[in-house]
Amino acid sequence: MKRVAVIGATGSVGSSVLDVCRHHRDRVEVVALAAGENGEKLAALSAEFAASKLCLASREAAATLAGKLPSSAETLFGAQGLKTLAEDPDIDHVVFASSGTSAIEALQAALRAGKEVSLANKESIVVAGAWVMPLVRGRDQLRPLDSEHNAIWQCLQGEGGGNLRKIYLTASGGPFRDWPAEDLKNVTPEMALKHPVWSMGAKITVDSATLMNKGIELIEAAFLFGLEPHQVEALVSPGSFVHGLVEFEDGCVKMLAGEPDMRLPAASCLFWPERLSPSRDFPRPKLSPRDLSFGPADEGRFPALRTAKEALAKGGAYPALLVGADEVAVDRFMKKDIPFTAIPQVVEETMAAYSNAAPRSLGEALEVLEWARKYCASICDGMR
Repeated sequence: MKRVAVIGATGSVGSSVLDVCRHHRDRVEVVALAAGENGEKLAALSAEFAASKLCLASREAAATLAGKLPSSAETLFGAQGLKTLAEDPDIDHVVFASSGTSAIEALQAALRAGKEVSLANKESIVVAGAWVMPLVRGRDQLRPLDSEHNAIWQCLQGEGGGNLRKIYLTASGGPFRDWPAEDLKNVTPEMALKHPVWSMGAKITVDSATLMNKGIELIEAAFLFGLEPHQVEALVSPGSFVHGLVEFEDGCVKMLAGEPDMRLPAASCLFWPERLSPSRDFPRPKLSPRDLSFGPADEGRFPALRTAKEALAKGGAYPALLVGADEVAVDRFMKKDIPFTAIPQVVEETMAAYSNAAPRSLGEALEVLEWARKYCASICDGMR
């Protein structure tokens, strides 16, 4: 019986993880759950899974939640609460499915404590990879949960590290894959939130529409797998059936394909090296020519991908600058302060304006992130 904590339990990825746990109660015990402010949903999940350790973002939300739980339940809050969960000796496996940077210290704590970790938090690696990756003790301690990185991780099992030439992360291309460049300026938030394949939160859905999400994933992949910028690339595969490909020095390519359902990578992370079905009714794969088609991403129409590659190539402060500026740019687009096509523009302007040294600690990296947020906000204010 594996004892699991799920951080980000009420989001789309956390929900997929819990659905796998729900169908494997003989193998998994959900001990702890954490979320942002959704105490109502967390209380319901706590009752369903008999999870006795709960954490919310704020003291107020945690206090409200505590009043709805049995006296035996432990209620925590904030970054320190997440760290306490991650270090708990009663937990074997910690799932990081939240967004943002509030769980970075908890991620570090879980790795130091020797826990198995499933990770679907891009910011933790893109902003803090230099202070997270050295804490990983073994090849399978840190298990990538995002479908693309999970595919690469599985393809690399049993392979020698020196044999890898290049990896490719696939993208659906988003809802505007075939749109002419001149039409993109008319994209509304409502349009951008209609992803053709995946059901995700608003931020990541907009990032997928600009291809910024794929760019951020390339930076994350470089950290996760110890690769140089020229060794990571994106491919558009509209069917979203192939999630990742690895090219080796001998000319062979391995790829991992499967239904675009987050329960698949969740099950692989929880039960590796076993392969257990995510659920009793999980659909069997159906192959078609569309599923196996690939093409280059158009960085002319979607410059966010190019900007992210530049951040990866420059390194230092630039990945954190990219993440911080993009957070604000997407938020301002959703509020209709800036047009869709301005998202990569203001991110690039923010990166170009930075002139300080590269961060030398996690604290300095978070300061860079905050600087980018504020600077990008000032640009957006001017545009509005």
